[in-house]
Amino acid sequence: MAKRPGNRRDSKHRVLRRGESIRADGKYQFKYHVNGKPHFVYSWRLESTDKLPSGKKPCLSLRELEKQIGYDLDTQMDPVGKNITVVELVERYLRTKTGVRDSTRAGYRTVQRTLEKEPFGGKKISQVKVSDAKLFLIKLQSDGKGYSSIHSIRGVLRPAFQMAVDDDVLHKNPFGFELATVIVNYSVTREAITKEQMRKFLKFIHDDNVYCKYYEVAYILFHTGMRISEFCGLTLKDIDLENRIINIDHQLLRTSEMKYVIEATKTNAGTRKLPMTEDVFRCFQAIIEDREKPRFEKMVDGHTGFLFTDKDGMPLVAMHWEHRFNHMVKRYNDIYRVQIPNITPHVCRHTYCSNMAKSGMNPKTLQYLMGHSDIGVTLNTYTHLGLEDAADELKRMEELAYARKELEKVKGENPVSQKMFRAI
Repeated sequence: MAKRPGNRRDSKHRVLRRGESIRADGKYQFKYHVNGKPHFVYSWRLESTDKLPSGKKPCLSLRELEKQIGYDLDTQMDPVGKNITVVELVERYLRTKTGVRDSTRAGYRTVQRTLEKEPFGGKKISQVKVSDAKLFLIKLQSDGKGYSSIHSIRGVLRPAFQMAVDDDVLHKNPFGFELATVIVNYSVTREAITKEQMRKFLKFIHDDNVYCKYYEVAYILFHTGMRISEFCGLTLKDIDLENRIINIDHQLLRTSEMKYVIEATKTNAGTRKLPMTEDVFRCFQAIIEDREKPRFEKMVDGHTGFLFTDKDGMPLVAMHWEHRFNHMVKRYNDIYRVQIPNITPHVCRHTYCSNMAKSGMNPKTLQYLMGHSDIGVTLNTYTHLGLEDAADELKRMEELAYARKELEKVKGENPVSQKMFRAI
């Protein structure tokens, strides 16, 4: 019968507990099992009061680590899952995101690539504190990342860490704070151009020998507020000239892999029917009349008959029009001393929204025309109205009040006053 060994001790003659041992290099080791698989933790100190050996990095003692592991096991927490990196956690989270749009999937890949380049991505999720999360986002901004990019990255990290909390891997989500409390939104709001600037720009396009062929497109974008992806997705059957209605129920996109895809509108409210004004009707009429029928119509996800195509017969996408607008603005500013700001298809949309707001259009009507799912987005347009707009509105109200008084005089009616009422 083999002799049973006595209690194992360290160099200080302290009795080592079950699972504890000392390696040849003097480092303490604790072995434990999760679901039948062995796992290890290490430390240069057995107790928290032990002195750290010279030249070694500060670390928790072995007994402190054992306490953490024991607590995690007692509370059903997964001590192994806590050791995965931020990148691994995000990858696991994104595997749960099925059925998302191609544009959303492309955004996810961008976030993953960013995290893979950052030291924060290799950090163990159990070591990420709230301050670490905040400092990471601050670093991204100091490195030149825009507010919207940081917003997207945080938009993946926050639910990924929440998944770890829901899976009982972590106790707290370190990204559970409001982004606005950490970084400053330095992004420049796409301001609408003035009516005068719009008028001059459209006249320039109309009269220019090179860019006149884009006049109808620019006019439509300035006077319908369509998203450029919605405009690119329009086909012949979406333009009802008889009833003068534009049917918007999809958008055309091109992925980073140069794949053309048809997706639903950005929001459910984006699916809408836009009435045409007389000018917009004539623009669409001209576009359809001038459209050269290709040898064969390219089909994208069951849609054919796109209004504009490239030399290969493929429909034009947002990037094409953004480049064309850039060239037109540059050409304008090369000719005229009074410069105009940068104008993009989205600036056209914002300008339309602002013009309708200034004209006094009902906000709910404007919300429908813009395809905004939230009235708050539409109402934010009104916040761009300045002192001049406020003065014009007050003047308009004053003129309206004066007109009412004159009308009352003509009709011989006396205005209602408090003296006309008698207490009973």
